[in-house]
Amino acid sequence: MAKGRGKGDGVTIIIKREEVVEGGHHGGAWKVAYADFVTAMMAFFLLMWLLNATTEEQRRGIADYFAPTNVFGQTQTGSGEPFGGRTPHSSGDMASDTGAVRVEQGPIPVMQDIEEDYTDTIARQVPRREGPEGSEDENPRTTAHNPDGHPGDAAEARSLRAHPDAPPGDPRAMSDDALRAESERRERAALERLADQLREAVASDPALADLARQLMVEQVPEGLRIQLLDADRQPLFASGSAGANERARLLFQRVAQIIGRVPNAVAVTGHTDSTPFRGSDRTNWDLSADRANAARRLLMDNGVAEGRIRSVAGMSDRDPLLPAEPTAAANRRVGITLLRQDPPPGTMHR
Repeated sequence: MAKGRGKGDGVTIIIKREEVVEGGHHGGAWKVAYADFVTAMMAFFLLMWLLNATTEEQRRGIADYFAPTNVFGQTQTGSGEPFGGRTPHSSGDMASDTGAVRVEQGPIPVMQDIEEDYTDTIARQVPRREGPEGSEDENPRTTAHNPDGHPGDAAEARSLRAHPDAPPGDPRAMSDDALRAESERRERAALERLADQLREAVASDPALADLARQLMVEQVPEGLRIQLLDADRQPLFASGSAGANERARLLFQRVAQIIGRVPNAVAVTGHTDSTPFRGSDRTNWDLSADRANAARRLLMDNGVAEGRIRSVAGMSDRDPLLPAEPTAAANRRVGITLLRQDPPPGTMHR
């Protein structure tokens, strides 16, 4: 017989409850992203500081240190790429220049080449063309000479001390004094040839042959002086005037053609005799200056460049050709001087 439960026996009830926690764990991926951002910012500010605190050479060295090597290129990596191998700090076009050997042409050494032909510059600076060691110089004509044309042994000895490796006669072995003396000798010879050509051109022209005695050409310290003289009953200008007659114009034309072959500067002077003007405010100073200016215009009209005219002066009767005869016709003249390119010190234009 079953045993029954008593009235006091109870039933055990078990209740399970789950606690819900708000804001549960979502992972740490954001921390990695934030760390990357902070690292990038630090690197950025460090880069800005380096750019501001370093020099151009230091920045170039840092950039070159981190540049990898391109085994397929002749220079550093980047050849053929958008930047051409040059760092952003390099000046100019972005073509490679770092870590590469460059061959650059330096300034060409110069020497003084003395040209004999009067049509060229008598003494000028031209590049020296040098051949292999031991070869002859390409300008063997230029040697040291004394003013009389003989070799200058003393000048060569002095110059060889300055350039012991240069062979005798080489322009590099010439001292400054010897080179200047040779240049002056060549210039005198060129001007003398020009004088001979002018005399021959006037004497061979039938229209000017009888004026040959009114042409005086001589070398002076300043250069080559060409004087066109008046003669009795054969003046070049009208009396008391700056107007040149027809034969004087032909003579000036021939002079201009000859002196146009050389580049020397030109000085023009006008001269009168000592006969004064009467009953006029005009003086010999005015007449000599007007005739010098008229001569300048005639030269320019016949091909002499205006830039070659160095001076135009009226000398009145202060520099007579014949001091013992102050009223002689030959004192009335126009002087045209081809100035030396390197005149001796202390000379004055007459």
